[in-house]
Amino acid sequence: QVQLVESGGGLVQAGGSLRLSCVASKGAFAINAMGWYCQSPGKQRELVASITRGGRMDYADSVKGRFTISRDNAKNTVYLEMNSLKPEDTAVYYCYAENIATCQQYWGQGTQVTVSS
Repeated sequence: QVQLVESGGGLVQAGGSLRLSCVASKGAFAINAMGWYCQSPGKQRELVASITRGGRMDYADSVKGRFTISRDNAKNTVYLEMNSLKPEDTAVYYCYAENIATCQQYWGQGTQVTVSS
């Protein structure tokens, strides 16, 4: 069972930056894709960015040019660099990892990002 631990959320003013980190343990060798989803009150969880073990990245249109996802396979860690933050980026951000064989997804506990105007 893969375990994911996130860090780096917080409160920031509009235009500011935050960096989220997520470390995978216990079975991390079986992970292919990792990434981040976000969920705001009353909304469905939606994909923010993802990156495969080989480095292929995918972004939601709303964050292209502002957010950058990266990954350190040796450390089983995925990062999300968030720049030019907007109040509408306010959400709980969840790290996820996907099993390379079964495509089962694992989730972190979530970290709150709040952007004030």
